[in-house]
Amino acid sequence: MSTATRDRLIEEAMRLFGEQGYRATSVAQIEEAAGLTPGSGGLYHHFRSKEQLLEAGIDRQLDRLRALRDIGHIFEGLTDIRSELTVMGRYTLEVIDEESQLLRIVSSELRNRPAKLADTLADLVDQSYAGMASWVQRNVPGIERERAENIATIAMNALFAHRTMPHFLGLQPLSIQDDRIIGEWVEMVAGRIEQCDPTRGPRADQN
Repeated sequence: MSTATRDRLIEEAMRLFGEQGYRATSVAQIEEAAGLTPGSGGLYHHFRSKEQLLEAGIDRQLDRLRALRDIGHIFEGLTDIRSELTVMGRYTLEVIDEESQLLRIVSSELRNRPAKLADTLADLVDQSYAGMASWVQRNVPGIERERAENIATIAMNALFAHRTMPHFLGLQPLSIQDDRIIGEWVEMVAGRIEQCDPTRGPRADQN
């Protein structure tokens, strides 16, 4: 059996899981969507079970994100927090877009979610929020971790809400585009950073 068939099974399975839920999607539906005879058992030539197929889909998503996760080098040469925040905000929205399939699957499986699916999403979200809190601490020497986490939570919640409301609720409040959202988000977060560290300000950043 070809690698191309295996890839089609993963692609179509993740699409169906996102559209109608993991448990509501049958093996026969996946086979038909991938161009196999439904009910023929062709899926089992590649995967022992539907859950193993889901795990392969999760692994594929993680592979796609590895390049996105390693963005430390992007900050090299940036001289002010607004530039860093702009990169960080766009990066965060990109990660959410990459994980939209997994987010939809999780939302459809609020109970009895496959363990790997739940653990993967929890890890990704935790890393995003913890990473933002660490960034705040690096830019405001001496700030308490709890306060940094408060700022990070509010900042990240704003980006997650902007991106996930259309996915889960079918709503786009005011239809504000990403560029406008990122611009205002950068100013709000940078302003809070400057309040916490009076020695830092727009002029200090430019020097």
